[in-house]
Amino acid sequence: MIWRYDVAATATRSRRNGDETGTKRRRKANHARLRGVRATTARLRYQSPYQSLTFHMLYRTMDVQTHKVTRERGKTPTSRAPKMMSVNSMNTRLPTARAAGSRRVQQRRSHVCSAASTKEGPIILHGQVLHSITSERLELVNSLDDFAAEQVLPILKPVEKLWQPQDFLPDPESPDFLDQIHDLRERTKNIPDEYFISLIGDMITEEALPTYMAMLNTLDGVRDETGASPSPWGQWTRQWVAEENRHGDLMNKFCWLTGRVNMRAVEVTIQNLIGSGMNPKTENNPYLGFVYTSFQERATKVSHGSTARLALEYGDDTLSNICGAIAADESRHEIAYTRIVDELFRQDPDGAMLAFADMMRKQIVMPAHLMDDMEHGAKNGGRNLFEDFSTVAEELGVYNADDYCDIMEHLIDRWDVNNRAVSGDAAEAQAYLMKLPGRIRKLSERANARKAKLPKKEVSFSWIFDHKLSI
Repeated sequence: MIWRYDVAATATRSRRNGDETGTKRRRKANHARLRGVRATTARLRYQSPYQSLTFHMLYRTMDVQTHKVTRERGKTPTSRAPKMMSVNSMNTRLPTARAAGSRRVQQRRSHVCSAASTKEGPIILHGQVLHSITSERLELVNSLDDFAAEQVLPILKPVEKLWQPQDFLPDPESPDFLDQIHDLRERTKNIPDEYFISLIGDMITEEALPTYMAMLNTLDGVRDETGASPSPWGQWTRQWVAEENRHGDLMNKFCWLTGRVNMRAVEVTIQNLIGSGMNPKTENNPYLGFVYTSFQERATKVSHGSTARLALEYGDDTLSNICGAIAADESRHEIAYTRIVDELFRQDPDGAMLAFADMMRKQIVMPAHLMDDMEHGAKNGGRNLFEDFSTVAEELGVYNADDYCDIMEHLIDRWDVNNRAVSGDAAEAQAYLMKLPGRIRKLSERANARKAKLPKKEVSFSWIFDHKLSI
């Protein structure tokens, strides 16, 4: 329920009761409380490439320690702010009220603290920005169904033409099944532990697929509203997830067969990662969301491509083919997402430019940044598992800051950022984007120089039975 002060309604009720003195008292109380709300909203200022504005509190589900208010039907406001409806109590309200809530949000958001501002803005929930897309840009996204059907869905492959994990693994129906497993173990027994840490980290990232599907279904205008929607966006999300699901399955089974991997520690890490989720900072905004996925698909392609190259150097052709096949899928999916942003740039160059710059300012959050095996910190003096995995992958040449900059430059070229005709804030965003890769490379060089002077430490990883690596 959204609460707002309504001085005129209060005065009308007072006149009906013949209480002019009470009316004045209530007006003063209302104004005092309104000043408190203004003070609260004034502290919630958010700078984004879209706009600089004061966001108004949507008290419907916000857990705020002060100024917790709600409207009580049939009661006259008093000088004391009424209690806020908690998140838990909101979840117990009638389903009809909850279903109607989403429709009421757009209609009533501008009324929340309307005395402070009449400009409509995004919602802030638990300190995070939600639904930041404007109504005009949401309308543009809603018009892209035909584009998605004609330009995005065809990138998916029919199931019968796709490889399946079993195509790369020992065949259990074969009479020499055990011999095949023995050969696999012989090929992988001399592969360095550092490689397995990179391979396992990539596999865990792929296994957290439920999180990525949930992320796509937070985006306004393109989510799968029913779970089985026939819309092009619904079809894309489900079938993209179905194709991606093969990656984690294959890598997981391969790692198990090698005998080099502590699968229980890996499984604990996967469960914790899925349970923790991720926050890519896309604000339910498809502009931001598709910039993020464009970048991330290319990053995973680079990472799997690197492990494919290294596996070949270590003499395991099968493992190289596995990583290469996964990288090829990621490349195909990258084409789909960059094609969507192509269209956003074509129809709304200012909005697309602002979104691209916004995501680059925030930096692309890696999907597995919340991984936790429940052991690493305790065994290694509080060190972070994801950071140590990333360090190993960087030192091995799987994925590093140069790759990050290369991806950024690729997308800048792909979307023809330098030659777009934009103005105002979008022009500033354009200038920022063109200078950013060079800045990041310089910062990376300085960081690497400092890092090279630091002594290496022995760090154990539960994923490989607590073997220690020097990082």
